[in-house]
Amino acid sequence: MSAPATDDSVANAGGIGGPSLGDAEFRFLREFVLEHCGISLGEHKRQLVQGRLLRRLRALRLRGFESYCQILRDDPDSELGELASAISTNVTSFFREMHHYDFLIQTQLPLWLQQKRNGGRLRIWSAGCSTGEEPYALAMVLAEALEAYGSQVDAKILATDLSPQALEAARKGVYSVDKLAGVSPERLRRWFLRGEGAYSGLACVHPRLRELVTIQPLNLLHDWPMQGPFDAIFCRNVVIYFDKPTKQRLFSRYAGLLPPGGYLFLGHSESMYGLSDDFDLVGRTIYRKRGT
Repeated sequence: MSAPATDDSVANAGGIGGPSLGDAEFRFLREFVLEHCGISLGEHKRQLVQGRLLRRLRALRLRGFESYCQILRDDPDSELGELASAISTNVTSFFREMHHYDFLIQTQLPLWLQQKRNGGRLRIWSAGCSTGEEPYALAMVLAEALEAYGSQVDAKILATDLSPQALEAARKGVYSVDKLAGVSPERLRRWFLRGEGAYSGLACVHPRLRELVTIQPLNLLHDWPMQGPFDAIFCRNVVIYFDKPTKQRLFSRYAGLLPPGGYLFLGHSESMYGLSDDFDLVGRTIYRKRGT
């Protein structure tokens, strides 16, 4: 997922002597990011935002932040993804928070595939997929379950994110070997193709995983084109950065796309406590939609 940047060491990455981020421009950017991304930027993030956005100013050949803010006013959608990428740090890994995958492997996937064995449909949404590690990890356990149970279920994973750079990396599905530490040796052999020669040190996800995963751009705060229903939604380490009203709206929208008994998976430091009456906590950051 894409999380707000926190590394102050990059605050001056744009280079000494670049334009400064004035009070009015920073105020506008804070309001814009809160409205369009649901992320609250504190005053202490001013230098960091300046350093990150200086790169965009150079890329767009702009002389100052006033011009950049005007682009956002004139056509917000044209630059929103780039802005989100500039102020975000993508923190993710394969099989992060393994207990969620264990729950799928040991409990839910066998149950779903049994219930849907006669031409059923299984859908999982990775909301805030970042560079693809999460949806491809989900695809591994899903593919293995489909093989183990000989199921002909129509199973797919939707992976979405706001960051164009993250989505590009996810679509490529190519990772440095040191990024695969969370993948077991058996899965490495089965689900990755090792690069050779100029591609030594890289690995590409197996075509079977690509078949299971659809990658699309999406802003969680804007309209959603998909109708659902989803059997499970993964939105991990994303909502921690949103304000309370944004969290409440998002959880309500998730509930609308899940059937009774559907699951919502949050990150290890996230909670739905006091934010929604639609779900019951049934495991470590695992929530099940109420109803029968």
